[in-house]
Amino acid sequence: MLDFVEIRYRGRTVTESDIVFIRELIAKHPSLSRRKLSSELCRAWNWVQRNGELKDMVCRGLMLLLHRQGQIELPAKRRESPNPLARRSKPSLDEQALDTRPLECRLRELQPIEFRQVRRKGTEESLFNGLIERYHYLGYTQPVGEHLKYLMYGGGRPVACFAFSSAPRHLGPRDRFIGWTPELRRQRVHLIAYNTRYLIFPWIRVRYLASHLLSRVVKLLSADWERLYHHPVHFIETFVNAPQYKGTCYLAANWVYLGETTGRGKDDLTHRANRPVKKVLGYPLVKQFRERLCKVNP
Repeated sequence: MLDFVEIRYRGRTVTESDIVFIRELIAKHPSLSRRKLSSELCRAWNWVQRNGELKDMVCRGLMLLLHRQGQIELPAKRRESPNPLARRSKPSLDEQALDTRPLECRLRELQPIEFRQVRRKGTEESLFNGLIERYHYLGYTQPVGEHLKYLMYGGGRPVACFAFSSAPRHLGPRDRFIGWTPELRRQRVHLIAYNTRYLIFPWIRVRYLASHLLSRVVKLLSADWERLYHHPVHFIETFVNAPQYKGTCYLAANWVYLGETTGRGKDDLTHRANRPVKKVLGYPLVKQFRERLCKVNP
């Protein structure tokens, strides 16, 4: 058996006594699969998400890591789990049922604009996914982790959509702006949301609409996030592909320029740029955002 070196995995410090506990758990339940063992360990450790669900996927990742290090011995795999992401088909869109007639008017003539949060809303979420796949230059990518989706309606028809997801763990310009240490970032990064997609449909021509929608969605986001995930968000961030885009609508809606990415990505091992450098913009949702984001958990 290899000597154990204390590790930190997804916010949890794993000690040598934890390893002993896991070995005893496996020995106590010799007939359980890897999946069921991870659920048992989550319950024993009370390792749960903020919404009360078990962190079983994170736990399976930890147990597999320890197995590969020789610290524990997991039972043999009973079957290869299919990868749903690899098999997922691209979202479809019924364009014949979509009203794509050109709409050009003044902003006040489009009012009232209705915001609908469509995450877990069946048909409307499917419509959102299809619109992003068809009309956004990046297409649709299934978010991982916490996320919200908004469709905006004006004049009884969809005019735009937003997507927000969990923020990247490491982002230098943001972390320096907030004043985070690595430990504070690990504890509080769940309180930040990342604007992954923003799309005004190409047949919509309404001056000032982009900044108007940005100024309104920031007033809804934290409460909607808390309704679904049982915690608020205090800050939003986004990336702007420069020089292709300038982020004018964000700046007009009072978002703050924080700096630029390194162009290396989150899993970089070479310390060399391997992707385009992007502008980082942010928006505080509360005046006391630094105090709330820098509060140390007990």
